[in-house]
Amino acid sequence: MSSSISTVCKSHRPALRALSLFAGVLCMTAVVCAQEEALKAPSGAVAGVPASIATSGSGSATFYLIGPAIATKRDVQLGQQISLAGKELQSAGRYVAVVCAGSCTSASFFVAPAKAISMAFLVHPSRAPVGQNGGINGVAVSFDEFHNLVLQPQTIEFQLAAKGGTPVSHKTETQYGAAWFRTTSGKTAGPLQVSASMNGVTTRRVVQEVASEPCRLRIKGQRTKQGIEVETEPVRDCAGNPVPDGTVITFTARSGNETDTVDAPVKQDIARARITADGPVVVSAASGVVMGNQLRIGGHE
Repeated sequence: MSSSISTVCKSHRPALRALSLFAGVLCMTAVVCAQEEALKAPSGAVAGVPASIATSGSGSATFYLIGPAIATKRDVQLGQQISLAGKELQSAGRYVAVVCAGSCTSASFFVAPAKAISMAFLVHPSRAPVGQNGGINGVAVSFDEFHNLVLQPQTIEFQLAAKGGTPVSHKTETQYGAAWFRTTSGKTAGPLQVSASMNGVTTRRVVQEVASEPCRLRIKGQRTKQGIEVETEPVRDCAGNPVPDGTVITFTARSGNETDTVDAPVKQDIARARITADGPVVVSAASGVVMGNQLRIGGHE
């Protein structure tokens, strides 16, 4: 009898082995499916707002949370909700939740930025010559309270107000978190107030509009005991704005084959220079590409 039983077992061993392998495959499939269903990540998570992850199964496990600015580990119970505090979800981006209990399973989810409540506002340059086409530009970037870049379109209102002028405003929407403008500088030198407003928040910057290159440069002069003293009339740009102090005026004196030059800065709208020459002299002035009138002064009487 024992011999007969042994023979029967040997004759069915390949079939039993195949059945065992099939059962193992089913078991592995069941484990994989259980792992895939073990975690249910939150949908529509928002930065700074608490959320939870649903788990299935039973027993204790180790939970890991990995995000853009966080990596935590703690013990949890399977079959219960895993609570995520708002502090753990302050950074927008992709998060990965991992649960390990013998084997590990994971789920990923995204956290969106919160409501835009602040912005960075940059204006260039800080000083701009008047009448410069496209000479002033700026950009505003929207952020939430946790300094996440807010990609959802936000309405930004840019406003420019020159001294004594009527404010000009323009509304636009952010694209990928940023909105920008470019404009021509005004015709009158002075401070230009530039502001950007979004959701009741306003940020201001100041651009100092300054005179452009001198225009219609004119000089006058006379001979004295110390030499020839020359000076400009009040130096203005083509829009009539006084050029800033420090603007260099180059005086050139020609006497026969001799040439002498003197650089003089503008002070309180006027540049002055003293030139030593005995005979008749032709004096001219220039600033950049702008030439002034010529002044003829005779020799000693």
